[in-house]
Amino acid sequence: MVPGSPRPPLTGELFDIVVIGGGVNGVAIARECARAEKRVLLVEQNDFASGTTSRATRIIHGGLRYLEHGELGLVRESLRERERLLSESANLVRPLNFLLAMPKGSRRSALEVRFGLWLYRFFARRKPVNDPAPDLHRLEQLLDRGQQWSIFSYEDAQCEYPERLIAEWLHAAGALNVTVRNHTEAIQIDKKDGAVSGVRVRDRLTGDESIVECDWVINAAGPWADAITERAGIVTDEPLIGGVRGSHIVLPNFAGAPEAAVYTEAVDGRPMFILPWADQTLVGTTEERDEHNPDYVTPSQAEIDYLLRSFQRLFPSTGFTASDIRCAFAGIRPLPYITEQSPNSITRRHFIIDHKDDGLRGMISIVGGKLTTAKSLAREVARAIGIEAQEPAGFTVLDVPSHPYNDTSLRQLLHDMVVFARISLKSVRAVESIYGPFAITVFNTIQQDDTFRRPLCAHTSHVVGEAVYSARREHALTLGDILLRRVPVALGPCWSEDCTRTAAERIGHALHWTPDQIAHQMHNFQEEYDRFLIKPARTAGAR
Repeated sequence: MVPGSPRPPLTGELFDIVVIGGGVNGVAIARECARAEKRVLLVEQNDFASGTTSRATRIIHGGLRYLEHGELGLVRESLRERERLLSESANLVRPLNFLLAMPKGSRRSALEVRFGLWLYRFFARRKPVNDPAPDLHRLEQLLDRGQQWSIFSYEDAQCEYPERLIAEWLHAAGALNVTVRNHTEAIQIDKKDGAVSGVRVRDRLTGDESIVECDWVINAAGPWADAITERAGIVTDEPLIGGVRGSHIVLPNFAGAPEAAVYTEAVDGRPMFILPWADQTLVGTTEERDEHNPDYVTPSQAEIDYLLRSFQRLFPSTGFTASDIRCAFAGIRPLPYITEQSPNSITRRHFIIDHKDDGLRGMISIVGGKLTTAKSLAREVARAIGIEAQEPAGFTVLDVPSHPYNDTSLRQLLHDMVVFARISLKSVRAVESIYGPFAITVFNTIQQDDTFRRPLCAHTSHVVGEAVYSARREHALTLGDILLRRVPVALGPCWSEDCTRTAAERIGHALHWTPDQIAHQMHNFQEEYDRFLIKPARTAGAR
């Protein structure tokens, strides 16, 4: 735990609502309920955004593929929420060209694709921001010349670091007096006369237990939702969650790669994405049923080989083999438990389950949900417990600038921050890109001490002061909280054990950790890093 004052005890506290689960849905729900002046406690057993949220494909989209399944309402909702995120979180959610590459013989005809894209653009009601022509040319040069390809373009958005988006939402929740506890597990739901009466929680870093009283419990634990209902003594005919594992591989960038995302078919005809991410290439995803403990989700070697073969089919000229895979990761989608359907066809809509029909009033569970629609889900949940949550005002067609540094006033601001914080322009831009409206506060932290200006490792422009800010203001308690989710430099291509050592020593010095605490944090970080970003066997894989 980060040294300093311990977190205040919770025993005896009275809350209107306890939200269990600190992923994108739980954080959005906590913030929405607090806007109605409800007293809210948000608990997360690990760190915020460390589960499904951090293991997704990191795109903000309306779900072009959902059109195939006739889920027009979900597409419209997703596109509407995408536009709001582009407007509200422009530093983290940015327009991105997508190139749809269809091989000859695809199960989808060109006519179907053109109609789907027309409908998608009609629902979106936005003017494209980026010119797709350069990326189209690059892609045409790279595609397997032995096949005929049909290429279409459209626009969606990307959030490279949803962990940072959750940190911003947490900041807003804190401003609304939400009590926030990461690394805190809900171990028991108390009840009285058939209704929720409280929750027993355990701090997983200290072992301390507390009992809080509440009127409502919102189970937003994602893949762990059934474990929470079990702790509440709820018995259902079948599980709420039918876990579906989605795996990704990370490859190096390659010469001539388009800056756009590529949406194509895998070797078995399933949809898949290849997109730029964290100065690397992200390839995913799979869909495999997984009913095991979500704590230990990991990509199978078969999935890794499948993704690599699919990439090689599209871009054989790269010459990439299994030895080029930098890492692989997997997460569990908390989809509804449906046994008779293939994972690919299970709806991506969310469901709100009121457990009064199971004999427990005051408890609601969330099934499904995704990053794009988390805020609209939060409004639905608020209404389900009697809060008048209004829909935001309508959006207009946006003209989002393609590059934030074209604006004269912003260039002047960046120059002023170089002088104020006494760091390089590259570091100023790095801070501004992930903190957006909170960057000024981060710069104020950086300028407080010369040691805060040091880079976190030799390969990054991000500095120690950002780690200090995350520990002081963003609920970061461990080295993993900092390097994987608040200042996510450890997700980049440079990261090594030397980087971990350098960052731990510099952060530890800034936060006044003892040598033993630094060693402990390094050990725990490396264990978490290795569980999350799997290094595949170099001798395996497709050729």
